[in-house]
Amino acid sequence: MASETLCASDQRGGNFCRESKGHNEINPGESQKSFSCSCECHGKSASQARNGSVSFGERFHKDHLGDHSGGLLTEKSNQTDVGSERLVGVSLSDVRTVTNASEKACLHEEHESCDACNSIKLQQYMKKQRNNTLQDLYFQEEYDDDDDDDSDWEPVSPFVIKKWFCANCTMPNFDDVCHCEVCGEDRECEFFRFDPIDSLVGQEAQMSNETDAGSSDLSLRTRTAIGFDEKMLLHAEVEMKSHPHPERPDRLRAIASSLAAAGIFPGKCSLIPAREITQEELLRVHSLDHVEAVQHTSHMLASYFTSDTYANEHSACAARVAAGLCSDLARTIVSGSAKNGFALVRPPGHHAGVRQAMGFCLHNNAAVAALAAQSAGAKKVLIVDWDVHHGNGTQEIFEGNKSVLYISLHRHENGRFYPGTGAVDEVGIMDAEGFSVNIPWSCGGVGDNDYIYAFQHVVLPIALEFAPDITIVSAGFDAARGDPLGCCDVTPAGYAQMTHLLTSISEGKLLVILEGGYNLRSISTSATAVVKVLLGDNPYCEMSDIVPSRAGLQAILQVLKVQLKYWPILKATYLVLQSQWGLVASDNNEEEEASGWTSVVEMGK
Repeated sequence: MASETLCASDQRGGNFCRESKGHNEINPGESQKSFSCSCECHGKSASQARNGSVSFGERFHKDHLGDHSGGLLTEKSNQTDVGSERLVGVSLSDVRTVTNASEKACLHEEHESCDACNSIKLQQYMKKQRNNTLQDLYFQEEYDDDDDDDSDWEPVSPFVIKKWFCANCTMPNFDDVCHCEVCGEDRECEFFRFDPIDSLVGQEAQMSNETDAGSSDLSLRTRTAIGFDEKMLLHAEVEMKSHPHPERPDRLRAIASSLAAAGIFPGKCSLIPAREITQEELLRVHSLDHVEAVQHTSHMLASYFTSDTYANEHSACAARVAAGLCSDLARTIVSGSAKNGFALVRPPGHHAGVRQAMGFCLHNNAAVAALAAQSAGAKKVLIVDWDVHHGNGTQEIFEGNKSVLYISLHRHENGRFYPGTGAVDEVGIMDAEGFSVNIPWSCGGVGDNDYIYAFQHVVLPIALEFAPDITIVSAGFDAARGDPLGCCDVTPAGYAQMTHLLTSISEGKLLVILEGGYNLRSISTSATAVVKVLLGDNPYCEMSDIVPSRAGLQAILQVLKVQLKYWPILKATYLVLQSQWGLVASDNNEEEEASGWTSVVEMGK
């Protein structure tokens, strides 16, 4: 999850947005065969992100078609009638030097019956439209004619662009298409054939009654606990923007609906009672100023910490409930009352640092859960963050704490991908060096093979050596195939396999916390696949056949080289990968890639 300007490639030519940071393409052979990245995330510079002041969706909207250049005339009435093609955008000199044999020609300021003026204006408008990008067309406001008199009605101008926003991924589409050109979803799709919220709330009440009666041992009913409360649905952006905010309540509804349709929840899992976390608990993670700033939003109808991190009067409560659920799930798992758990919560948290809210995040749920686990008896906590964005807030909170090991897999692109942190050499500070492990991808399109290969050769060896008492996953699903922000290619099977690999750590004590993910289909199917593994499913994957992309192996080799200093157990793995580089290069079947592999290995020697 993160705050990103959205854009998508349009098959008619052009882009919704010109990229402010380059899109690092990879060869088709290097990514999953079915990968199709038709969008890119951008709009925030790394320096902006580090300051927590970056903007979601830079507002390039223009009020009228002629606002793209200075020194332009507008009609005296200030009512630009696009429908009748009385177009603005003609300079004064152009209008006053017209010569025309027509009896309607004029040498004065524009006149609605002047053929010469209209002809020149139309020609100049058409020329400008040919030079426009799709960004210019998309961000212009649709004209709204206030004149109720339709006696002089004319057909709608072809220059008015009508669009609709996909209910699945929020991306804009032209009005004449029936399927989203980014995710392929049908325009008339209905995600929630039934709303599981009522049944979830009913089970929560039943759970509360059982707890009051003294039956608080979740293991008597299930091995997997779920954290959810409908109060988190009240956190929503109040101000109507030209583009729907991707972090929206429907994210929870989509996952809950998918779990209900699969007969998993309610049913095979138990809902723990929800509570709001206390200020004392939050102060173990955040500064007092930050906690009070979030709480202060409850007195305002709408507010923003950054221009993309919103809050309404219910957001502070939603954030406290989310943190409270994560805290209680961690305690429940450490105590043995539940084998594992899934926190179906929002707002997300891993960008929230000690003193700042950013990247859609208010309180850091994973950090709260980690400290709650330690207060319940866990000495060492592992946090694995597979959100496509680096969890800069989580890393900041624990960068000097060697009792919490933080491992993140994320797009980085040399700091050009939001939030710009998470380079391979960010390893922690003071005596906690080596307890921050960053696996930064250099491009988009990263899929199952790269993630699982990184798990095999970096995540699991370090985690087993660390031997945590509980493992917490910051589970963003924005690296999933079809996500409009992540533009990567991880499938539900890939997420299931990563979850299964983590069950071998900390005796299976595993808490999965929802972070980002903005394609409703992707996050719901991926989250369902993860919960199935928590319930005991064993996803099949032939681990010996995993071959990473060239960019993926390069990133993994760089991580191994840096982390060898702190985790000597990685040396054998590093030497094996060096010996296998030729095999991977020949699999790509390109001589120039083979030379690239050579340079990678030489760099590591």
